[in-house]
Amino acid sequence: MTTMLEQRRANDAWTVDDLDQFEENDGNRYELVDGILVVSPSPRPKHQRISRGLFLLLHDACPSDLEVLYAPLDWQPNQRNSLEPDLLVVARKDVGDGPLTKPLRLAVEILSPSSRLYDTKVKFAKYAEGGVASYWIVDPDGGPSIVAYGLVDGEYVEVARGSGDDEVRLALPYPVAVVPSALVG
Repeated sequence: MTTMLEQRRANDAWTVDDLDQFEENDGNRYELVDGILVVSPSPRPKHQRISRGLFLLLHDACPSDLEVLYAPLDWQPNQRNSLEPDLLVVARKDVGDGPLTKPLRLAVEILSPSSRLYDTKVKFAKYAEGGVASYWIVDPDGGPSIVAYGLVDGEYVEVARGSGDDEVRLALPYPVAVVPSALVG
């Protein structure tokens, strides 16, 4: 018996409706970029520790009209794109039972060796195109470090960066201070 992946032709465009056909909890992350299926492995413990640290930091500072959520959770701005940020902040009024479709206030990606280029180029462009107001890229290696971007006239501009014990003060999506080295523990 052939799988759905084997049945697809290379020139078929995937849609968000196709994602419902995959088994949940198979250890993979399924995303769509302009109708192209991207499959990546589940994250490693260091990645998850950083994700937990950032979640707690963001959650503690979060205003009541916003909500901090974490992967796996799909953001589907249209039928041909579905991304799963590691962490995200969204307006509570934009959260229902299905995938998120409204622009996010913040998307956070924590780099891994297999996702570095994808997160810094492809997702960077897709989040900007989709109107995501803030985008943070956290690199667990060499510090760790964080680079924060804000959306200005449809393009991301760097608003802050820091590594190791630097305290990075961010104003958007709401005031919070991040010390990259504190996220690893």
